[in-house]
Amino acid sequence: MSLSPTAGLRHTGRLFALALDVVRTLPRRPFQAREFIQQAWFIASVTILPTALVSIPFGAVIALQVGSLTRQLGAQSFSGAASVLAVLREASPIVTALLIAGAGGSAICADLGARKIREEIDAMEVLGIDPIHRLVVPRVLASMVVAVLLNGLVSVVGVAGGYFFNVILQNGTPGAYLASFTTLAQLPDLYAGELKALVFGAIAAIVASYKGLTAKGGPKGVGDAVNQSVVITFMLLFVTNFVMTAVYFQVVPQRG
Repeated sequence: MSLSPTAGLRHTGRLFALALDVVRTLPRRPFQAREFIQQAWFIASVTILPTALVSIPFGAVIALQVGSLTRQLGAQSFSGAASVLAVLREASPIVTALLIAGAGGSAICADLGARKIREEIDAMEVLGIDPIHRLVVPRVLASMVVAVLLNGLVSVVGVAGGYFFNVILQNGTPGAYLASFTTLAQLPDLYAGELKALVFGAIAAIVASYKGLTAKGGPKGVGDAVNQSVVITFMLLFVTNFVMTAVYFQVVPQRG
């Protein structure tokens, strides 16, 4: 269903208002530790295996493309450096974001949407319980923590997969592949990737929570809200990734 420009601006404003409410509510006590642990475990359980499986072909494709390009340029000794750079900077955060949004975010949206149409959210507000503090904040924090951990997993699996395909399939030299890691890559690349994963996890959880809390129209409305949350999250993630990458290149000097 298409939205008018006014409705789109209204939803955008409400989404940013929810994000500000989450930030404002973070220091409030008591912290919902049990809800946070349950949500973190749930998000990790539905994303860890797909993330590991997806990161293998990502690392393989990057290794094959980079290995072929460096061989054409006569710089095959830099294959490892270029592959690691691509995995750490872009592949790991993007894979993590897609899985967090597609699996974890959709589950968050469906859960909150079901509570909304069963009027549980309204009942909490009547009882004086803040749904943002009780439900949204633990889910946002859990999504951020799991995204950071998954990004590390993707980085390790992607680099290992790239090493395997470069050495086995392209007859690369293991020593040269490993020795060239630090030629172009540097520690701030890993920090930037983890920061991207942290921000992506927050965006996915906030968008999913907003669509879940505003779901209406019964089960069909919840399904529509889940689809919309995934699409909106993907668009925001790619825009945010572009902005963060551009800022990173301006702030951190690159190795030549």
